[in-house]
Parts: sequence; structure tokens; C-alpha cells
Amino acid sequence: MSVVDTYLNELPAPQRKELERIRKIVRKYYPEAREAISYGMPAFKYDGKYLVAYWAFKEHMSLFPTNGPIEALQSKLSDYTTSKGTIQFTLKKPLPEPLIAEILQARVRTILSSRS
Repeated sequence: MSVVDTYLNELPAPQRKELERIRKIVRKYYPEAREAISYGMPAFKYDGKYLVAYWAFKEHMSLFPTNGPIEALQSKLSDYTTSKGTIQFTLKKPLPEPLIAEILQARVRTILSSRS
């Protein structure tokens, strides 16, 4: 069992299910992304660079895509609490898959453009 699996298994079932959904979405759109731990949180790396991380808190969960996607997609994130690098969501107001896909695309574009 991986460190990520251990973390998810320790969560209450509803939060675990939601974060596993996000994990599956990342794998669906970027199967080449690799799981990692970043700043102590479950994360994914793409092309060896940080893609996103996620975490469950008592009252919400967060996706950590860095600040770029949050700025680029601010109008689509207006229903969520955001701060520099963080999008907060709840079980009652989860991030929809198409929005997660856009966030991931924005991160991958940044990662690929940094190769030059």
C-alpha cells in the first residue's frame, strides 16, 4: 500500500471517496502523471514537475494547482473559496470533472512551456 493509499484510507468515507474521484480524474486525463508526496500532501508530478496536490481538512477539501490556473480560471472558480495556489471545495459543492480537467490542462501547459 502506498503512502497516498494510507492517507486516503484514514479519511472519513465521504472525503475519501471525493479525493479518490480527483485521483482518478488526474489519472484519466494524464495517465503518465506519477503520484508523489509534496509538502506532505498526496500529489501528482507531470514530466518530473509538480502538477497538483490535494488534502482533506475538517470543513473542506483543497486542490493545490499553483496560482497560475487559479488566475486563468478565476471566473469559473467564483463559486469556490480560492487563495494563492489553493481551491477549497466541499462534499456539497465538489469540483466538476470538466473544471478539474481545465485546471490540469493549465498546469501541463505551464510545465511544458518551462522546458524551453
